[in-house]
Parts: sequence; structure tokens; C-alpha cells
Amino acid sequence: MSPAPGTGRIVAGEIAQGASASPKDAGRSPATRLAFVLLGLFGVLVFVGLGIWQLERRIWKLDLIARVDQRIHAPVVDAPGPRDWSGITAAGYEYSHVRLAGQFMGGADTLVQAVTELGGGYWVLTPMRTDRGFIVLVNRGFIPQERKAEFERGNGTPAVPVVIDGLLRISEPGGGFLRNNYAAGNRWYSRDVAAIAAARGLTDIAPYFVDAEAAGVDNWPRGGLTVVTFRNSHLVYALTWFTLAAMLAIALARPAIGGPRRQGPAG
Repeated sequence: MSPAPGTGRIVAGEIAQGASASPKDAGRSPATRLAFVLLGLFGVLVFVGLGIWQLERRIWKLDLIARVDQRIHAPVVDAPGPRDWSGITAAGYEYSHVRLAGQFMGGADTLVQAVTELGGGYWVLTPMRTDRGFIVLVNRGFIPQERKAEFERGNGTPAVPVVIDGLLRISEPGGGFLRNNYAAGNRWYSRDVAAIAAARGLTDIAPYFVDAEAAGVDNWPRGGLTVVTFRNSHLVYALTWFTLAAMLAIALARPAIGGPRRQGPAG
């Protein structure tokens, strides 16, 4: 949970106005002043709790980054087979460095809209029948928009033995932002393994796909464009919540340490 700009200052200021003594408070009953103080203390506890929660999130995020970095740079291993599929999760497997050996299945390419460092275009997902008997969708890489027609006119994917190294990725069901996959119209906005498999009539297919590594800077599709970044602003959020807690606590403490004194009549 991240504070909206300016929201915390408004909330802290409103509570502080009620909690701090001022000439206007003279007519308020002790019960009313006590209620404002208790409300202010509750606000301090809430802000501190949110700050602690953000610190815990930061620890989790740093651990995730370390685990993913270790997987990416680990020695390549065989992609998980059917016996392991039921236990595959993002936390345990995503971005693992894996290897596939087998043959691509021609005539079953799926183009998924994408935006990369090379601009707008498509991921090319092609099913591979591995030499272990099951099928895996392989993201062979990216083609720009202007190469789509040329790619579709090509001779297809040659059915020759290949070995693919890449990163294991978890399926992306549903579609993209505000856009659902439309299998009947062959319009795809996310790499949804189950939906693509159903549209292509594929069975015995792994519940993940593999982002292929780069095979050369002059080749299309262009592999090796996986973006592995994790936003980590939790420390900033934590400091924001702790600052709001401190501001509110100071406002509550002002009456106890001596608030503004009334000046007597001159003379």
C-alpha cells in the first residue's frame, strides 16, 4: 500500500488540529479533547504499522531479486518434465536457466503483441516437441511490426533437431492491460500457455514457456530480450509513513510540552 501524494499530510494535519490545544479548544469538553488525542494516537500507530509493513516488503523484494539473479546465472539444467509440472510456481521456478532439445512444430506459430527495447511488434511463440516426449511453448524472440507480413509469408519453422537454452517463464493467462486474448480472431496480448495450446490443438504441453536466449544480432526472431527488473521503492514508502507518524506525534505532544501561550493585554 503506497501513500497517494499529499494524502498523508492532509490526514496528519487534520488530526493534529484536533489534538493540539488552541484558543478555540477552550470551549471543548475534556471528553472531546480526549477523543481527539486517542484518534491521533491511533493515527500514529497506523502510520508506524504501514512503515514496518513496507520494510518487511523490502526484505521480501531483496530476497526475490537475489534468488532470481542466482537462477539466471546458474548452470543450465533440463526443463522440468511432467512429473514436476504440478509443483511449478513463480516463486520456485520462474527465470530458471533451462535447456530444451527436440524439434519445432511447423505451422503452429503464435504472434503475441509486445513492446520491447526494439519498439512495437510481436513475440513469436512456437511449440517444440522435446526428445523427452512432451511439448513446450518456446518464445523464439521478437519481430518488429514491419516484419510481420514477411515472417508470415516465410517457409515456416524447419523441423530439424535443435537445442534451446533460455529462461523458464510462468504462463500469462487472460490477456494484456484492458485487452483480452481473442483466440477465434488469432489476436494475442499475453503468453497464455493454456489458451494457445487449446487454440492450436496441443496436448501434453508444459504449463510454462521458455524465453530463448539470443541467437545472433542479425537473426529474426530476436531472442534474449527478457527484461528482468523488479521495482523496489519500499524504503521510500516506509520513510514516508514514518515521517507522517513523527509529524503527528509531535503535534500531539505540543500541548504537553507547552503550546502557544496567550499574550495578556498590553500595558
